[in-house]
Amino acid sequence: MSPAYFLTGTDTEIGKTFITCALLHRAGLDGLKAAGLKPIAAGTDAAGLNEDVEAIRAASHVELPRELINPYCFAPAIAPHIAAAEAGISIAFAPIMASCDKARRLADLVIVEGVGGFCVPLGAERSTADLACDLNLPVILVVGMRLGCISHALLTAEAIAARGLTLAGWVANHIDPAMSRFDQNLATLQALLPAPLLGVVPFGPTGGAAGAAAFLQLPGA
Repeated sequence: MSPAYFLTGTDTEIGKTFITCALLHRAGLDGLKAAGLKPIAAGTDAAGLNEDVEAIRAASHVELPRELINPYCFAPAIAPHIAAAEAGISIAFAPIMASCDKARRLADLVIVEGVGGFCVPLGAERSTADLACDLNLPVILVVGMRLGCISHALLTAEAIAARGLTLAGWVANHIDPAMSRFDQNLATLQALLPAPLLGVVPFGPTGGAAGAAAFLQLPGA
């Protein structure tokens, strides 16, 4: 079965989908047919489509059914456990794990993007962290480079390690162009995070996610 990674972030709105797409483009540059999954998404347009899911579909090199890429999609752009409760749906992990297994049989590399931060609730007793554990995949952490990111990154890394998962690498995504002391913050994260830096993506790279691929490498590359 092909390798796969679980991609999470230090928070919501820090560019997880953008980096997922960039890594898929990186895989293509490296000669791999990669596929991305977004098992849980919230927020749809008038056509019932989620922007993140569509971006991942477009960046993938293997055409997969939308329902395999995204088993759970909720209309309101709110916390997934609240959206699921309002819809009367329980988010089960079995369909997500089945989707991941199928994608790994069809692609050379699979990236499974989580929702929100690493410990976002998905129901009364389960979270995104529990999903990562059930999938048992090495984790890629996207650090949104802004004030406060060091604590968020270190706490997330601790949560990943506490669950026995491997932090395969992390990406510094420069989401705040006005961030003070960017280089010093980056150096601190490099010294303290127990995983290799997979790349530093500048703010608004030319070419979007495809252009950002030039600043990244895949784990183990």
